[in-house]
Amino acid sequence: MMNDVKYMTRALKLAEKAKGLTSPNPMVGSVIVKDGVVVGEGYHKKAGGPHAEVFALQEAGEKAKGATIYVTLEPCCHTGKTPPCTDAIIKAGISRVVFASTDVDKRVSGRSVEILREKGIDVDMGLLADKEMVMNEAWIYWKLTGMPFVTLKLAASLDGKTATRIGESKWITSEIARKDVHKLRAISDGIMTTSATVMCDDSELTSRIPGAVDPRRVVVDAKLHTMPDMKVFRPAEKPTILATLISDEDKLRPYHDLGLEILTLPSAGSGVDLYALMEALGEREIVSLMVEAGGRFAASLIAEKLVNKFRLYLAPMLIGGETAPGLLGGFGTPHLMDAPRLEKVSMRKIGPDFVVEGYFPW
Repeated sequence: MMNDVKYMTRALKLAEKAKGLTSPNPMVGSVIVKDGVVVGEGYHKKAGGPHAEVFALQEAGEKAKGATIYVTLEPCCHTGKTPPCTDAIIKAGISRVVFASTDVDKRVSGRSVEILREKGIDVDMGLLADKEMVMNEAWIYWKLTGMPFVTLKLAASLDGKTATRIGESKWITSEIARKDVHKLRAISDGIMTTSATVMCDDSELTSRIPGAVDPRRVVVDAKLHTMPDMKVFRPAEKPTILATLISDEDKLRPYHDLGLEILTLPSAGSGVDLYALMEALGEREIVSLMVEAGGRFAASLIAEKLVNKFRLYLAPMLIGGETAPGLLGGFGTPHLMDAPRLEKVSMRKIGPDFVVEGYFPW
């Protein structure tokens, strides 16, 4: 059992090498062991490419016969962009399969176990499943709901202010904290903001990390207040998505001319239907979505229970001011018993600042 944990831990570390690179597929790692010696290992490097088991089996070669293969996720048993991994495992003569989590994909979920056992292969499951599920939390949520896993990122002073009373907000947090935000952008499929935020700071919303894949940008602009010359609309590998209530082609033409993807959505109150927006983004294979926006929009997402994780950067300064904006806007919760209480909360120091992270209870 101790050795099983050792090799599964190694498989998990291999899987994490592809963080931010495999979407819309999960991160998966694999290790093959024979007579106490690692004879092959690998990880899934990108969507459409060979799976982790294939890399490990190729490296092991003939030594795979009679060996144990450790995989962080139940091996696939269907033909997609690649052949079934169960076929490769059976053909290689593997005698035992150990995997962490059952695949939530309905085409697989438990079927691989039946296939492998029918061929006389021992199968053990559930080892370090909790770690695998955290690693692939966004992918699991997307597979189960069809909507992106949303991380709401906010930054504030210790007294909860996001800007001074005259609107000055650059910079509350340190450069080290801002670089950490760029890393989060780099591993997210999409980054969403609002017209108010875009018009305030005209940000490009890129990761700014050399060699990293920039997230797909999503701008929520119900009434088309943004100007077509904003930096966020500049050409990118994947076109910026503009979510709006406007359907008038004459008004939309300048944005179409920029190559943007226009999502004309139904209304909810004075803004776009946020649930319909999330469904549309999920259909576009945006598995993980980071939100950087103001307090009013953040509060709207929370009210609709569309945020999964909360990440708050706190700077050790006090801004004060009754009119200085705070973290969350909107009407707020009238009763404390109805206020969402974050779970699995953690805190770490980053340079002079602090990062508080937690999960919403729904």
